[in-house]
Amino acid sequence: MDLLVMLSSLLISYLIFKIWKHIDSKRDQNCYILDYQCHKPSDDRMVSTQFSGDVILRNKHLRLNEYKFLLKAIVSSGIGEQTYAPRLFFEGREQRPTLQDGISEMEEFYIDTIEKVLERNKISPSEIDILVVNVSMLNSTPSLSARIIKHYKMREDIKVFNLTAMGCSASVISIDIVKNIFKTYKNKLALVVTSESLSPNWYSGNNRSMILANCLFRSGGCAVLLTNKRSLSRRAMFKLRCLVRTHHGARDDSYSACVQKEDELGHIGVHLDKTLPKAATRAFIDNLKVITPKILPVTELLRFMLCLLLKKLRSNPSKGSTNVTQAAPKAGIKAGINFKTGIDHFCIHTGGKAVIDAIGYSLDLNEYDLEPARMTLHRFGNTSASSLWYVLGYMEAKKRLKRGDRVFMISFGAGFKCNSCVWEVVRDLNVGEALGNVWNHCIDQYPPKSILNPFFEKYGWIHEEEDPDTFKMPEGFM
Repeated sequence: MDLLVMLSSLLISYLIFKIWKHIDSKRDQNCYILDYQCHKPSDDRMVSTQFSGDVILRNKHLRLNEYKFLLKAIVSSGIGEQTYAPRLFFEGREQRPTLQDGISEMEEFYIDTIEKVLERNKISPSEIDILVVNVSMLNSTPSLSARIIKHYKMREDIKVFNLTAMGCSASVISIDIVKNIFKTYKNKLALVVTSESLSPNWYSGNNRSMILANCLFRSGGCAVLLTNKRSLSRRAMFKLRCLVRTHHGARDDSYSACVQKEDELGHIGVHLDKTLPKAATRAFIDNLKVITPKILPVTELLRFMLCLLLKKLRSNPSKGSTNVTQAAPKAGIKAGINFKTGIDHFCIHTGGKAVIDAIGYSLDLNEYDLEPARMTLHRFGNTSASSLWYVLGYMEAKKRLKRGDRVFMISFGAGFKCNSCVWEVVRDLNVGEALGNVWNHCIDQYPPKSILNPFFEKYGWIHEEEDPDTFKMPEGFM
């Protein structure tokens, strides 16, 4: 009898030990953000609407209609007067870029951000175990990741990933790579470097579907320091709760919605197809279907299912179905579920005013929720994959982020992709401690009374029909 009791005790103890070991190992797989640093280029690279007009006028392939189209896109884009562009634009060489222009643009960015984030956290470059670099439109040899390793004399056994052509959703993809490595390797430090090189990617043709990209993108970037070290968890700012990636590359219309190619005259640019809104909506819906059960409480999911069931029972299939179908493309698609029951802040990719409006409509968000994305678009423009971190920085600078809050990041990219993730704030974040926050110099000025472009009314002629034979450029614009 005593032997049986002893064996039973040993078996129970072994099971408890295995359960504890499994739970304990999971703790070492958590993905934390220790710190991040967004890039603020120097003021001599600041772009105004008037300067933008000067740049596009230098394109001799543009006709009046294309010129008016671009000016209208600029003044109605939601982008303000203090965004940044590469140096070669100010030298008048945007149509004659060199490889060194792109490399120099990236060096200026990563030397600024990486040094600041490492110095602030008292971490040596040799302590970095994992390096993930994503820059979509610049592929040099050696790679940008190799240049970073050389510049900072990082270790020989560092795990390196250099991502290109991932588009504006590359930040979340980079986080996913780090998260998966953390599942296998304990006590690691990772550095994610995200930006876009605009210098070699100016489109000098006149294809309307390709010239729009010239107006939307601005210079920026971010370095993010992550860890799964349990000893550093109390210093961390955010903890990754879940991440979902959706890729519709197998669909022809989604794949061709955003493609880099040559136009009829051989000029290389990014073609934005008319199927882009539909492709983005479809990817967004499929992404939400997967991530929603992971981030919202059961009560809200049950309420939504019940409302959906009642709506189907009450509706008459023979009436009104055609009108809903016709109205959907104009009004957008509402999710019909209250995301605020599980999410406190919405970190939306600043792809443009229309992107922010569409996501806001779909998730039933108010202006307070959309303010960080709108203000980021106004102050820094669309900085591609790094834009999410400027939006997060705005929330932090405004002292919105409190311990336990959840932040929902949403991004889109060519392919077509929709990637999203949720971060939990693990400690109260005060602007006083965020000495490196890129918004600190101007946060008191935001939100401004109006974000309407000052040229919108002054140059209202861009909305009117003009005869190309009699049209003259208004004085003062040039």
